[in-house]
Amino acid sequence: MQIPLLPDIVIILGLSVLVILAFQRLKMPPILGFLLTGVIAGPHGLSLVNASHEVELLSEIGVILLLFIIGLEFSLKSLAAIKNAVFIGGSVQVIGTIALTALISSFTGFSWPEAIFMGFLFSLSSTAIVLKILQEKNAINSPQGKISLAILIFQDIIVVPMMLLTPIIAGKSDNVGLTLLILLGKAVLVIVFVIISARYVVPRLLYEVAKTKSRELFILTIVVTCFSVAWLSSSMGLSLALGAFMAGLIISESEYSHQATSNILPFREIFTSFFFVSIGMLLDVKFLFMHFPVIIGFTLLAITLKGIIAALATIALKYPPRVAFLVGFSLFQVGEFAFILSKTGIEYGILTPEINQYFLAISILTMGVTPFILGHAETLTDKLIKTPLTKGLTRFHHWQDNETEQMNVDNLKDHLIIIGFGINGQNVAKAAKKASIPYVIVELNATTVREQKANGEPIVYGDASSDVILSYLKVWSARVAVIAISDPVATKNIVSEIRKICRTVYVIVRTRFVNEIEENLQLGADEVIPEEFETSVEIFSRVLNKYLVPEEEINDFVYQIRKANYDMLRPNSNGFLKARTNAVSLNIPNIRITCVTVRQSDNEVVGKTLAESHLRKKYSVNLLAIERSGEFITDINQHTTIEHDDKIYLMGRPDNISALNGLLKV
Repeated sequence: MQIPLLPDIVIILGLSVLVILAFQRLKMPPILGFLLTGVIAGPHGLSLVNASHEVELLSEIGVILLLFIIGLEFSLKSLAAIKNAVFIGGSVQVIGTIALTALISSFTGFSWPEAIFMGFLFSLSSTAIVLKILQEKNAINSPQGKISLAILIFQDIIVVPMMLLTPIIAGKSDNVGLTLLILLGKAVLVIVFVIISARYVVPRLLYEVAKTKSRELFILTIVVTCFSVAWLSSSMGLSLALGAFMAGLIISESEYSHQATSNILPFREIFTSFFFVSIGMLLDVKFLFMHFPVIIGFTLLAITLKGIIAALATIALKYPPRVAFLVGFSLFQVGEFAFILSKTGIEYGILTPEINQYFLAISILTMGVTPFILGHAETLTDKLIKTPLTKGLTRFHHWQDNETEQMNVDNLKDHLIIIGFGINGQNVAKAAKKASIPYVIVELNATTVREQKANGEPIVYGDASSDVILSYLKVWSARVAVIAISDPVATKNIVSEIRKICRTVYVIVRTRFVNEIEENLQLGADEVIPEEFETSVEIFSRVLNKYLVPEEEINDFVYQIRKANYDMLRPNSNGFLKARTNAVSLNIPNIRITCVTVRQSDNEVVGKTLAESHLRKKYSVNLLAIERSGEFITDINQHTTIEHDDKIYLMGRPDNISALNGLLKV
């Protein structure tokens, strides 16, 4: 039997494998590979695919699954911690981009509805590309990473109202007021439907399904929920994409959202590949080359203006210029959701085929240069920071911030400076407080500063890579400065800036990886403590402990490694292997240390002393300790009694412990 679509699927997926394999070697995002695959295989390329309409239908499934996953990952609870960055930063970026794009578009001959819709398209950035690159650069938890993520979340949410507003902007309604009223009514129905389903219907349904322990039934239920809500949304006159988002939102509030995400992700990856391929197939390469100067000009304009607006949105959140520039370099491109929105614009006649070709070319080019610009973002930022205008802005930004001005630092002397108030910074502050060491904290998150200031912490808002902030905190009179932030580039800048001011303060740096030690030491850090190393110390300490290596030998081993300033963990070093090769020989085979709960109330062991029960003689196990009513009994002797509900810690052979456990359990 011949399947007409099968050759096209084989061509698309096979060509995608080759293209993406090449892109992986070039360290470029797979999305760009799918777009190029579409360009090559499409009607404007080599015309390898005949069933373009069928491929577009497959891409629609990809859009549904894409928005479904966004809905699954969208949690009102998780947004509470970054709500200011999401709604303030996101609003400034989206509204600012729409307004500026609409203004420029109106001057180039677009009508106002068309100009506003162009603003919609260019206000969206690529969540997939940006987050992937930030994760690869280990910058997702840095200030710029968190702000970029927050703005991208807002964009993912706002794309749904944009879709709903497109037919109104296109003038497809004779009575705009009535249309808005109907839209509002539908929105209310949607909200009520989501609340009822999320609280009462879906969790109960998924619970019954989960009880069957059938993976197939669970996946089928999730898929049916997704497509049925999308179909319901479409039948109400709303979009399939909105329905898919609602379906994800309904499941996201249940305890099954993570499992649903893991099950749907493989399907999403396959079908969204068809979506990006279908976008690439729409690009007319001849049109691109015929209008290349104009397209390049508008591409550069889009990159510049979007970057500036994203930077201004970051400054609106009271972050310094350095973070603002890095966010601008992250969010300048046009994103994948703009392609979905453009299809809605074409459907309602607000986007002509010619303008859509311009949009596709500009969007794909901005996405294509994203990896290269983000790869050099720190270098470009350092150059911009050194300009007179930015230096003046940095000083103004600092002295105008009331969070900093309210703190009296005149009496700071021989103090500790803690840079960054994450988990590491908080623990250092607790230790300093307990030891009565005077300290001051520098933090870039304005919300954290306000909250901790209310808690009585001596905290200052500011960027520690600024000489103004460091001078304000009297770094020259401090004894120790601890840099506990997650941005490796900012860490190096701070160390360098501190050493420009003074050489006396003792600088301790927290980094993530061992390979960052040497550069920080060369810049002037006195000690560099990588999390990677400390995690390895904790792991091998516990491993040796389980092999019953004596505690003093473990401590001696850890001391030797730390004393060697991590040389044993650096490349081309085999010290780790030589340090304790006899540790494995201390392993006692077939011996287990475990905990057993006493469930029986009366037998030959329970209620008896060890002398009466002959525990050691009968069962060949040693009683090490007893936990009773939350307290530990470690002084074990022949008069010790085992009682009901005790937790007893035993050492012995596994079969002997199992035999005793059979006696003690109900």
